[in-house]
Amino acid sequence: MKKILLLVFLCFIVPALASLGVRAAGSQPGSWRSADWSSSGQLPEAGSDPDAALYVMTARTGGLKGALAVHSWIVTKTRNGGYTRYDKVGWGSPIRINGYPADGRWYSNDPDILVALHGEDAARLIPSIEDAVRTYPFSGRGDYTLWPGPNSNSFVAHVLRNVPELGISLPPEAVGRDFRPFGEFVTLSPDWRNLELSLGGYAGFAVGTLYGVELRLGGLVFGIDVARPGIKLPGFGRIGV
Repeated sequence: MKKILLLVFLCFIVPALASLGVRAAGSQPGSWRSADWSSSGQLPEAGSDPDAALYVMTARTGGLKGALAVHSWIVTKTRNGGYTRYDKVGWGSPIRINGYPADGRWYSNDPDILVALHGEDAARLIPSIEDAVRTYPFSGRGDYTLWPGPNSNSFVAHVLRNVPELGISLPPEAVGRDFRPFGEFVTLSPDWRNLELSLGGYAGFAVGTLYGVELRLGGLVFGIDVARPGIKLPGFGRIGV
């Protein structure tokens, strides 16, 4: 038991506290009202390129919560069309379509682009993205729980699992990505290359080509990335070596 507690302390609590300290030392908007939600300018104007496009994006969330978590969303663009952004939020009808600029900042934080597809590759996957959004089981009023989920990251993780052709997972700091309803304890990817075990998002384990090896506790992740050598720490995310 002492060894287990030491492992939890070193792998989860110490990095989380360090990330909180770094966050507290920086400057952040006082509230969502004073935060910058405008376009970050990372995506081209929709009319400047007729091709279809598909993006998965994340950005640090606000306050001290941002020390440990990011918010994620999906952006699509059909050929000769405009951008469509899909988010899940914690108020009203949770699934928002174009509630914010496609590449908008989140609580003043610039987004990172996890994947960017264009042309036929994007056009082929957009219908599957739309189907996964439409069939998301936690899309009604009240179907948002900050922790352990279902939250914004649980929503995007659902879409990614249902469109495995994207070949990505959300980063380890996407708290809520490993949420599953109790009873769905085991998730095996269609190609059998990724296995996840989840106790309702409170604790879990993952191994595979997407995840490497991950220990999950309270939405935080400690792990080793094998395909792209690196270590995953709570709050800091993946650190490549």
